[in-house]
Amino acid sequence: MSAGQAVPFLNIEQVVYTYPGRTPIVDGIDWRLDAGGFHCLVGRSGCGKTTLLKLAAGLLTPQCGRIRLWDGTPAVPGPQLGYVFQAPTLLEWRRVIDNVLLPVSLQRRPSSADLQHAEALLAMLGLSDHAQHYPRQLSGGQQSRVALARALILEPALLLLDEPFAALDAITRGELQDDLLRMCRLRKTTVLFVTHDISEAVYLGDRVAVMHQGRMVADLHVDLPAPRTQVMRHGAAFNQYCAQVFGFMNGARP
Repeated sequence: MSAGQAVPFLNIEQVVYTYPGRTPIVDGIDWRLDAGGFHCLVGRSGCGKTTLLKLAAGLLTPQCGRIRLWDGTPAVPGPQLGYVFQAPTLLEWRRVIDNVLLPVSLQRRPSSADLQHAEALLAMLGLSDHAQHYPRQLSGGQQSRVALARALILEPALLLLDEPFAALDAITRGELQDDLLRMCRLRKTTVLFVTHDISEAVYLGDRVAVMHQGRMVADLHVDLPAPRTQVMRHGAAFNQYCAQVFGFMNGARP
């Protein structure tokens, strides 16, 4: 690494992962995630996106290569990491506020400061009036907001999201994208967001990486103004980036 090059927040080096009886699903990936950046990972179904996300989270161990945090330590699950799944995975028997506080409750008894923090997160996501409701009383979009608040309650340095908005309608999805961007920018959270949706990746990402058959074929810098707004989707620059990503997914090379 050159003297003028910043140390990456997360460094993935020549990582390989294979499920028994299959060709490598992650095949020699090199990828740098810069601190505070919003990194999107896009590709066709089955290309290895979710497996790479689990490797980055320390939920899987690479068979070759290594994944290191900025301080040189291996990436492992812990309070420095927040995870948002494809489904909200809320506890149906717990109220919204208790679902948000769950990561705290697993470590210790929540304090009044924890409760205030959870309430503040819900307020930022427009859910203050639903803190005492149960998940079954919420819409799909509201449940996804609760899952996001839960992932942020410990103020993780790294937030990993696995297609969290895929099941939502277009308008709700756009609102949640804006909520996510706003909250992560505010906290300078480093984000790894997996999606198969090209438009979503370009809208959210500072960088968009493209996987194809287990390999990373492109890592594109997206130079769009901040803050992002939904009207950008209709502009020429946005659609040029989408066309580039589409090309990479279909075999073009940078």
